[in-house]
Amino acid sequence: MSQDQSAEAAFTVAAVARRIGVAPATLRTWSRRYGIGPTGHSEGEHRKYSELDLARLIYMRKLIISGISPLDASRQALEHNGRANLDQVTLQIEKDHELIEQLHRAARGLDCDLLESGIQSHLERHGIEATWHAVLVPLLIAVGDEWKKSGTGTEIEHLLSEVILRIFNTKIAAVDLTNTARPVLIASIGEETHCLAITALAAALAERGIAVQFLGPRTPKAAIHEVVRRSAPAAIFLWAQLRKHADASFITDLPSTRPKPKVIVGGPGWGAKHHEQLHRVQDLTGACADIERAVGL
Repeated sequence: MSQDQSAEAAFTVAAVARRIGVAPATLRTWSRRYGIGPTGHSEGEHRKYSELDLARLIYMRKLIISGISPLDASRQALEHNGRANLDQVTLQIEKDHELIEQLHRAARGLDCDLLESGIQSHLERHGIEATWHAVLVPLLIAVGDEWKKSGTGTEIEHLLSEVILRIFNTKIAAVDLTNTARPVLIASIGEETHCLAITALAAALAERGIAVQFLGPRTPKAAIHEVVRRSAPAAIFLWAQLRKHADASFITDLPSTRPKPKVIVGGPGWGAKHHEQLHRVQDLTGACADIERAVGL
């Protein structure tokens, strides 16, 4: 092997395995079975991978996650001569259950790019509300169930949540709502840290052209009341994931404004023990419909 090749071949089997999210034994199997391994390897030397080898293996990994067989993926990867084609691997699957399976694989592989491309593709075709109900909620449940069974994979759940939040926040920021009167107030109340569902709601409302004042997680009562005084929102949506955070005084102590806002609560924290007059919705569809009526759409 030449000095230039030796300098270029800088990645060990363990380093490449960590980078693409497979076991070192899998890399050796791919090299033996499909011929996709360290191109500059010589007998008696430690196996080292070049930048091109790594790019090819990343490409192969993405293709496998997207549903292509390892044999076909290896053939395409061996024809790959750089990094330009990596972004072309996307999850565009017609059947929702198949997309959920592939997204789950991408999450296990910690592949943010593939996760984002698959979710974005469904969003572009079906909209936020449909993607949330048909794909993202089942996917989040599957990831959560896997964690409950094995006790491992917390990083997968966090990664998936961050990708979804980033997509939704981008959708919210992309809509120009500066000329919209009486925005809707959305918050997770008290010490409630869960905000994925309300971010989905804010994004779905922005998609409909409804202005949102999004206060996010852990919103204290004083902050909510001050926003109500200053902006007199047409509707208020308060989320409680956990029962200990579902404090009805956030609603009963609201300052008086005219016209009176429609107050809606959501989340499993709001149980039957709470005041009957609290208007609780079961899902994103119900929340969007009630808020649309409140703002006069």
